[in-house]
Amino acid sequence: MTDETTTDGSAARPGPRGWRAAAGAALYGPGGFYRRPEGPAGHFRTSVHASPLFARAVARLLCRVDEALGRPAVLDFVDMGAGRGELVGAVLAALPADVAARVRAYAVEIADRPAGLDERITWLGRLPDAVTGLLFANEWLDNVPVDVAEVDRAGVPRLVLVTQDGSERLGEPVTGAAADWLARWWPLPAEEGLRAEIGLPRDRAWAAAVDRVVRGLAVAVDYAHTLDTRPPFGTLTGFREGRETAPVPDGSCDITAHVALDACAAAPGRPYAPSDTTRTPSGTARTAGTPFDAARDPAATPAEEALAPAPRTPGTPGTPPDAAQALPGTAHGSSQAARELAPARLLTQRAALHALDLTGARPPLALASTDPAAYVRALASAGEAAELTAPGGLGDFGWLLQPVGIPDPLEHRSEPGRPRDPSGR
Repeated sequence: MTDETTTDGSAARPGPRGWRAAAGAALYGPGGFYRRPEGPAGHFRTSVHASPLFARAVARLLCRVDEALGRPAVLDFVDMGAGRGELVGAVLAALPADVAARVRAYAVEIADRPAGLDERITWLGRLPDAVTGLLFANEWLDNVPVDVAEVDRAGVPRLVLVTQDGSERLGEPVTGAAADWLARWWPLPAEEGLRAEIGLPRDRAWAAAVDRVVRGLAVAVDYAHTLDTRPPFGTLTGFREGRETAPVPDGSCDITAHVALDACAAAPGRPYAPSDTTRTPSGTARTAGTPFDAARDPAATPAEEALAPAPRTPGTPGTPPDAAQALPGTAHGSSQAARELAPARLLTQRAALHALDLTGARPPLALASTDPAAYVRALASAGEAAELTAPGGLGDFGWLLQPVGIPDPLEHRSEPGRPRDPSGR
């Protein structure tokens, strides 16, 4: 790779710039990938598209949150990075009628509202002011753009600059908050060519999302790694029409990278609890998180500007009156005891879905004799559940749970009579 810091170029075809800015424009700018009419489902498959069982499991989770909240008159469900509304629509359809009647459903996405979407769903370009219920971010954080660092021949981590055709060169050394983040969450040995994605914008975006939950649960689901499993050369990649491809920031493909979920977990200002269902680093610091404010960040990408919360004004409907005086990590003010954050928890999707009664167990063979049609349906359902929980596939996705003012709805929910498997299988 060329070691150069020049950033010449025009506004129409910008010169080399950091991956955060380049990916932000390619994904969310005018004509960007996520504004295209076919939507994400035209290029890659998530758990939402793999099986309707995923939405049913999320609906069960929402019911547990509802129970923990004491069945409020209005129960919020927020689908962050909603794509074309597939998940939020399926969750509404799967809810019991008495719960669905109280649900206020939001889809947060920068693309235009799709035609024919359930009229009960409110389509937003920003997070709602306050959430009492479940905020669910499925494969959202991986598309919050980040800068990439690479170690040069002198052992110094430098920003990777990229042109619109995907060509890279090294820029300035990583400094400031980005350097601090690398030192804490992704320390790079002084070996030329090692790379890391600087996850600070994702930490801030997650802190901003959690900041909006007055009481309830915030969940992030993504392909992820933790401090003891960081890949030596990073994970930046692209997807186009169902195939993995080289990441090129020209709007023609998705650009994504795995998420340092342990760093995100610490961002709202509380330590996370290492789960026995996924490997996590020990001794996680009590990091004081700062909710993301796009207006104060000149490097904010279009994704962050669109999905970060709008600035609060005291007295705004849905905004607690002391919000403006809140401290990081206790966004709605220390006087609101219900808003105290419990430790966050990381677990695998396999463990999370097992706790939501989705196991992939095959139906009893005897059912084939007594009710063949039911057996075939149950067998197909078991196959879909197996895909959602498969080791080496969707089952290895990370789930980050942040309860706010309620107990963790997935804690101690293992199958009756079934011992808890530390491997999460």
